[in-house]
Amino acid sequence: MQIDQLRTFFIELQDKICNAIAKEGQEYVISDDWEKDKKHQLVGNGRTRIIEKGNVIERGGVNFSDVQGDSLPSSATAERAELKGLPFRALGLSLVFHPLNPYVPTVHMNLRFFFAGHVEEFSEETIWWFGGGLDLTPYYLFERDASHFHKECKKSLDLFSARYYPKFKKACDEYFYLRHRDETRGIGGIFFDDFNELGFNKSFEMVQQVGNSFLPAYLPIVQRRKDLQWGQREKTFQEYRRGRYVEFNLVYDRGTLFGLQSGGRIESILMSMPPVANWSYAFKPEEGTPESHLYRHLKPVDWINFEKDS
Repeated sequence: MQIDQLRTFFIELQDKICNAIAKEGQEYVISDDWEKDKKHQLVGNGRTRIIEKGNVIERGGVNFSDVQGDSLPSSATAERAELKGLPFRALGLSLVFHPLNPYVPTVHMNLRFFFAGHVEEFSEETIWWFGGGLDLTPYYLFERDASHFHKECKKSLDLFSARYYPKFKKACDEYFYLRHRDETRGIGGIFFDDFNELGFNKSFEMVQQVGNSFLPAYLPIVQRRKDLQWGQREKTFQEYRRGRYVEFNLVYDRGTLFGLQSGGRIESILMSMPPVANWSYAFKPEEGTPESHLYRHLKPVDWINFEKDS
């Protein structure tokens, strides 16, 4: 019954988000139901929904999956040696939206549930945990948007503990950090993993609150910025910064590594990639430009208390 509740929540949230985003720009949503059989490392099913070539979203995807495997890959056991070699089941929802307008930020959210061990059915005595979070990657920084996004994240967590937002924000700043560039991927959000301290029911409630905070956190930003005028300069800079997104996903992202190591569905794993990205040798924005304004904030910032009209 608990697994059924998880599946229902993830699928209904997938529909809710896709429908809301599609209305913003009359976007076209492609739905792809898929299933993996015993010929693959993983067995299971899911539904990928793709939005692309739209008026607001240039390319994005919202993916639900429910898969099982005989052994957790190294990306999942690197910090938990006791899980090595155990069979597992993983359910989750993962999304990335890459907007057309460079003034609209890219956004990412992932919510997942794992249980591991030689068991046929889940129970609270099983080894289990939740993980996930959401984060924002702007190309042109508006402090008002960053502050709004973080306040919605905090609101969803304060219902359970005042400790969670600062703890999960710090984890997000540390996780979405490109060490080789010495910069964060964007302005952060929240990130948590191995979470089960509230028991299954309360932990699930928290994950539901986080998931349901996505639209209040992101849609007002889309609505404020989607009609701003932009030109080739802004698009070139957006595509350059998208290169950082690709670098992170292919070098550091544990979800990407988990999918590749476990024999996951490639189309679903790589749906997070932007449609176009570029790299420029030793690029550095000129001081005093909107582009340089972003660079000054690619580090941990207290966005809850950072107020500035923009």
